Amino acid sequence: MIDLSVLTTESRNSDTMNLDEMTPLQIAAIMNQEDEKAVKAVEEVLPQIATAIEWATDSLKAGGRIIYIGAGTSGRLGVLDAVECPPTFGVSRELVVGLIAGGDKAFVEAVEGAEDSETLCEADLKEIGLTSKDIVIGLAASGRTPYVIYGLDFANKTGCHTVAIACNKGSDVGKKARLAIEPVTGPEVLTGSTRLKAGTAQKMILNMISTGSMVGIGKAYENLMVDVKQSNEKLVVRSQNIVMTATGCTREEAETVLKQAEGHVKTAITMILLDCEPEAARQKLSQAGGKIREALK
Repeated sequence: MIDLSVLTTESRNSDTMNLDEMTPLQIAAIMNQEDEKAVKAVEEVLPQIATAIEWATDSLKAGGRIIYIGAGTSGRLGVLDAVECPPTFGVSRELVVGLIAGGDKAFVEAVEGAEDSETLCEADLKEIGLTSKDIVIGLAASGRTPYVIYGLDFANKTGCHTVAIACNKGSDVGKKARLAIEPVTGPEVLTGSTRLKAGTAQKMILNMISTGSMVGIGKAYENLMVDVKQSNEKLVVRSQNIVMTATGCTREEAETVLKQAEGHVKTAITMILLDCEPEAARQKLSQAGGKIREALK
């Protein structure tokens, strides 16, 4: 039988022993108080997160991908981060991949036994054609999920960078990865419910890795998301606003130049700042590795 008692994520929180007697305000207050510990725990592992950002950036620059593997809440967080990258950064769906034990249907409904499989993740990684250029990031709040452990095992054999994110020190997944990121968030308000503080910490770290690596490959100018896709009315307006903010032009000018740039915000900004045609702007950006700052020099 698995001994969960040694895991801090499974321990009882002494401050919430009377959780079932608390008022709604008391519950909200104690959860808010505990969430502060998640922020502090992430702060303690910032150097490791920075290394993960560097590795992810290197993988993307080399033509590789960021691949998240996980089960349950951890797996869902990986999928969530992956699906948010295309509209935010204008990348393909294949560049950041979220694999969850049990497949896509496990996102909304638990798949019996999937997270305990020792072969399923290897099969999933083979199916998407894992290569040594990729980076595989394993997510497991407890740090002992077999789907993740054996997935990292296979990824190591492939020769790619491997990272583990767990909320217990000295975790099993951390020992399997080349880099362990282990924010210790402590006992949950509701014992063992790692969708709470542990989930919050994991989400924060994923935000840092995906955003940091995308900035590293030129998906931001200043602090603007210059590769955003205009997939709905809100994003059309946001694209215009970004061009206006970056260049000081009017909305009418932004709309006109965006049409000339075929909706590509980064190209439109470069066109205005360098006073050039779309093709010249694209060429400048290509030579600058997609970074507007470099293209302007």
